[in-house]
Amino acid sequence: MQKVVYAWPKAMAADERGHYPIALLQLALAKSGQSYEAIPSELLMSQYRTLRQLELAQGVDLVWTMTSPERERQLRPIRIPIDRGLIGWRLLLIRAGDQTRFSALPPWQLKELSTVQGLDWPDYAILKSNHFKVFNSNSFAGMFDMLQSKRVDYFPRSVTEIWPELHSRPQLNLQVAPQLVLYYPAALYFFVQKDNKALADSIEKGLRLAMQDGSMKQLFLQHFSEVLQKADLANRIIVPLTNPLLPAETPLQDRALWFDPQQGY
Repeated sequence: MQKVVYAWPKAMAADERGHYPIALLQLALAKSGQSYEAIPSELLMSQYRTLRQLELAQGVDLVWTMTSPERERQLRPIRIPIDRGLIGWRLLLIRAGDQTRFSALPPWQLKELSTVQGLDWPDYAILKSNHFKVFNSNSFAGMFDMLQSKRVDYFPRSVTEIWPELHSRPQLNLQVAPQLVLYYPAALYFFVQKDNKALADSIEKGLRLAMQDGSMKQLFLQHFSEVLQKADLANRIIVPLTNPLLPAETPLQDRALWFDPQQGY
């Protein structure tokens, strides 16, 4: 049996954000018709270092991350958005005392407030290109601290991330802002090493079979139906942004691959 080392270390096994991608990877490999075993990586690394380790084939066989032209040049993407594009639906994490302020905030005023994103995240460049006042940080934990200490006004997080992150930080007096949701087209893909066509083909085959037989939809709803109900995206004010980092090959025209707020899937 061939081992597939995915870049979500054992130390983060309890982190809810990894549960769905890992389960979907296991489902795709099981349906691929090949003999694979998915196992976690050993080391906790920055996003940049993780992608570099995969590019060099040094102990990592697969990552899931938002696509960009640079990442598609360096790595091999499987162009099926594993979260149906939810990575681009961004709710706003705010301080609990700012609920009233954000309830009355016109969407255009978001650009006048300050926010933060990771230095090596595509989201940083996306917000900058849309003229947001965005700071960057190399520390994930530090971004929550920046919000808590009033160095920034809000912290956009994807609808699939925001509640697990709040749940894991009960000591912080933070909440999800009402009313607004940022949206930009973005794809969260599985990526493998550039020359590893065999693994990419196996994963794509498994994903497409899972789409056809409904098992991918079942897994998606099992993991996300509760947060989607909380988010109520169909009844929020959508603030649309452009994504200059979206590669031309992104299959936006295939609506079956993308989340529809009105349908809930």
